[in-house]
Amino acid sequence: MTNEAMAKQMSEKDGFIAALDQSGGSTPKALKLYGVPEDAYSNDEEMFAEIHEMRARIIKSPAFSGDKVIGAILFERTMDGEIDGVPTADYLWRKCGIVPFLKIDKGLADEQDGVQLMKPMPDLDALLERARAKNIFGTKERSVINASNEKGIEAIVAQQFEIGKQVLSHGLMPILEPEVNIKIADKAETEDMLLATIRKHLADVPEGEKIMLKLSIPTKANIYKPLIEDPRVMRVVALSGGYSRDEANALLSKNEGMIASFSRALTEGMSKGQSDDEFNAALDSAIDSIYQASRAA
Repeated sequence: MTNEAMAKQMSEKDGFIAALDQSGGSTPKALKLYGVPEDAYSNDEEMFAEIHEMRARIIKSPAFSGDKVIGAILFERTMDGEIDGVPTADYLWRKCGIVPFLKIDKGLADEQDGVQLMKPMPDLDALLERARAKNIFGTKERSVINASNEKGIEAIVAQQFEIGKQVLSHGLMPILEPEVNIKIADKAETEDMLLATIRKHLADVPEGEKIMLKLSIPTKANIYKPLIEDPRVMRVVALSGGYSRDEANALLSKNEGMIASFSRALTEGMSKGQSDDEFNAALDSAIDSIYQASRAA
């Protein structure tokens, strides 16, 4: 029943997905922006303790609720952790009304044919079983496109759908994330190629199942409308990809039916040194602006 309620929320409710899934590689940068320099911790355990404290502060804020934030993507260590003695995913759903997702990829492989595929995930089945046991609703897996290379884009989309089918087999909702690097000169052409390739691979989605997609905000507004309207796609969400919050919101608001799934753009302007009142006010303002952009079109 919980799964049905989560699916209904993700399908129908206004709002956006908060991406709280910084990995080992991106955590130092996220902490630095939050006012925690690298010399504040001396090993990975201390670093991950700092980022868990930051995420817990966000999740426990009165501003962070299912009224505007309909889902949240967690890093594996965050899923395994607790907030006030409650497993993180359960805290999100029961106390905040927010659907929990899990980042499952292990980072990016070296670039080949203009793309970076996901590194191998030999223990994925065990992780997906653990995620189900912890009441996670879905997953997210990221790879990156750096050029309009047909061979590379075919490889990246094929890998995303292959992993997506593995996720579906465990009763979880996959968010496929073939990110287009926003800095490349031929971004619009790359997105045309990506759209065509995704539409082709949607035929691989098992009968009666759905997937979600997390894509860079497109250069040509509403290019992804065919994906948003496809019955095999539960939701199309946008990553901020290095844009500031204001830029990301302005671009997103031009795309009808696409909602945000921001990470850096969400936490911009928040710092460890802020009082709880200051922090909560900054988070409330950020959440409201992203919420409005996600339902503007």
